Amino acid sequence: MGEYSRVVIEADGGSRGNPGPAGYGAVLKDAVTGALIAEAAESIGRATNNVAEYRGLIAGLQLYAEHAPGAALEVRMDSKLVVEQMAGRWKVKHPDMRPLALTARRLAPAEVTWIWVPRLQNTHADRLANLAMDAAARGEVYVVGDPPESPAIGLADAADSADPAGPAELVGTAAAAVPVDPVPDAAEPPPPGVGGQPAAQNPMPGWSETLGTETTVILLRHGETDRTVARLFCGPGGADPGLNDLGREQALRAAEALAAEVDVDVLLSSPMRRTRETADVVGAALGLSVEVVDGFRECSFGDWDGYSLQDVQERWPAEAEAWLTSHEACPPGGESLVEVQRRVEEALGRVLTTYAGQTVVVVSHVNPIKLVVRLSLDAPLHSTHRMLVAPASFTTVSFYESGAAALHQFSATP
Repeated sequence: MGEYSRVVIEADGGSRGNPGPAGYGAVLKDAVTGALIAEAAESIGRATNNVAEYRGLIAGLQLYAEHAPGAALEVRMDSKLVVEQMAGRWKVKHPDMRPLALTARRLAPAEVTWIWVPRLQNTHADRLANLAMDAAARGEVYVVGDPPESPAIGLADAADSADPAGPAELVGTAAAAVPVDPVPDAAEPPPPGVGGQPAAQNPMPGWSETLGTETTVILLRHGETDRTVARLFCGPGGADPGLNDLGREQALRAAEALAAEVDVDVLLSSPMRRTRETADVVGAALGLSVEVVDGFRECSFGDWDGYSLQDVQERWPAEAEAWLTSHEACPPGGESLVEVQRRVEEALGRVLTTYAGQTVVVVSHVNPIKLVVRLSLDAPLHSTHRMLVAPASFTTVSFYESGAAALHQFSATP
């Protein structure tokens, strides 16, 4: 046990207009003495009350992790919604809330006491949140403490590579899970792998009832293109190449593996040509129509599209250096990795809400697939540098109603 045996988080958030200029406040106190340990607040631009309240909770949990890890924790908020959802008594139904709830649950220790309090008993956090909202309404930035740059998607401190994944270690079949509450031991068979690949042993035996409804997402990278072979940046707005001959063979093998081994309910695809062509092959084998989801498209690389990383470093040395060292930096005319991550996780949240309890195949690209894996493992953003996703490979993740997740299979090729 550290310096503190018991601590309390008081958190709040709100917006002027719902949605409107928004901010949050969070306070960490010693439950024994009542002394202030740390506080955080931030104006977050335009958002809803519920988003701001979750942001306040996440900031409070990060204060806990920094200053009092291992201490008994009590969380007090005047948001009935957040308290009941985090306590597991209410479902997280809104797609915008699911990524926030996932992040909060992963930051929280296994044992938390969740308490709703009237606003008059939450005045410290309420005052900080109102100062942040006032600043947001004036178009100013208000920050107290060191709040996370992007708490809805976890900590982030590195950049990523182009569509053909940059130099990295190949990560094989793996498994991980985030337990929610202690549960009794029991036996339960693991979900199957796809394409003849063994799935990881079930990391949560007997937890089905506690974890709630399971939604299985099978992420299938598109088959090979000529740009994949040449290792060129290839995002929307560029040439948008289709599959080459090998890519079509890879798509067919993937489709046959799915048809033989998995009962698929829904087939989704990025709007780009190479994913649509891969998805069409899969859809024909499964007898399913393809639904296009724009959120799962590849990162936009702007002016760098069609160039290799070496070309980019020669032509745009300053911009390339910034992009390689900062999540917030964008290729000229393109997207930052943080922007892609937000887009992908919003799309994932809608999928988990719309198709809860089903098995969903998503045909996508290197970066979106790695970002979903990062979310499922609650890993830092720079961990995506250590992932290689092979063309036409399967990555399988289970997401549970409670907010837990488990990675069963990574970059498995049939």
